[in-house]
Amino acid sequence: MGEGGKPLGDSVFAGHAAAGAAAISASAVSVHPLDTVKTLIQLSAAGSKHKMGLRQVVDRLMSVSGPAGLYSGIGWSVLGKLPGLGARFGTYELLTAFYKDGREDNYVTYSEAMLAGIAAGAVESVLCTPFELLKLRSQVGSVKPTKTVGPANITVETFPLLSKLLPGYVPDIRVWNNTVSLLSNLPPKHPNMMGALKQHPWMLTGSGKPPMPSDVHVPSRVIALEGWGALWKGLRPGIARDCVFGGMFFSTWQFIHTAMLTWSAVNMNPQPGKLEEAGPLSPFASSLAAGFSGVVAAAASHTFDTAKSRSECAVIPKYIAMERRLLKWKPPGTWIERKTGISPANRSILFRGIQLRMAQSGIASFVLVGSYYFLVDQFL
Repeated sequence: MGEGGKPLGDSVFAGHAAAGAAAISASAVSVHPLDTVKTLIQLSAAGSKHKMGLRQVVDRLMSVSGPAGLYSGIGWSVLGKLPGLGARFGTYELLTAFYKDGREDNYVTYSEAMLAGIAAGAVESVLCTPFELLKLRSQVGSVKPTKTVGPANITVETFPLLSKLLPGYVPDIRVWNNTVSLLSNLPPKHPNMMGALKQHPWMLTGSGKPPMPSDVHVPSRVIALEGWGALWKGLRPGIARDCVFGGMFFSTWQFIHTAMLTWSAVNMNPQPGKLEEAGPLSPFASSLAAGFSGVVAAAASHTFDTAKSRSECAVIPKYIAMERRLLKWKPPGTWIERKTGISPANRSILFRGIQLRMAQSGIASFVLVGSYYFLVDQFL
């Protein structure tokens, strides 16, 4: 028992939880600029001649939003990583505890670490997806100039159907008037051309396209336009990405950790009877192992990360999604592409931004483990 009759275990658990939350926040903040630039590179036009490089993306970002644009969506990122990374490491520890139960040594094989990491990644993806969608759309908004919008009541009164199907969207009146003038010359003339066009919301946008993702970046607008299910858009490529990442991360970390302990045991006299007796590793060594594991895992899972980013960037109104379900619309692509949510149009760009994501993941993993060990050592 601690002071005041409070169980000591509760205070230790609270201390580890606080250290974990602080470490997750520090790792998210430290690499968010890399994540923003990586995301914008992934979302640039699919055609190779339109590809935006690192310099072009940074210049565009700085000209529109300035240095603050590098941290667009940082709040959603931190809120998503707190439960996500907690679930990843918690699920992994829980599953590996079953593997180690009854064994003399506290050891997990590489295959067991990979299987536990795959399961942990799936849990993490389900929890993080809504926050990642809102973070991505905030990042996209950092390179879009702010548009001047009219009062909401004007849109409701003038375009009643538009206010329901495209809430919060203000049509381009100039383009719409040009469309009316062009169609009015075609025989037979409609007696109420302007009234008829108000029944076609895509015509009112002036481009025939749904709103930009940067215009639908707050939860209320996402739910109103795309429905509750849109918060988990990109879940399939997200699960594939996080399962591959988790499996590769923990199996690589286990391999490096075992190699370090073996190296330490070789130089010990007398030789330890169990490998775990050669440890524990220093916080710096554990941080390096986590950083290298993050780089390997990011490289292995990057194609699914690109597919997830491009999927979350697409705005699909809920009535369009309902039509697809009623018509049993079959997504294009091979079986594996349909199951993992990869669009055939993105086949040639799946590796965009891979260097940035490898650097992001390696630095984030290093900072996460290093800051956690530092805080635990200082305050517990």
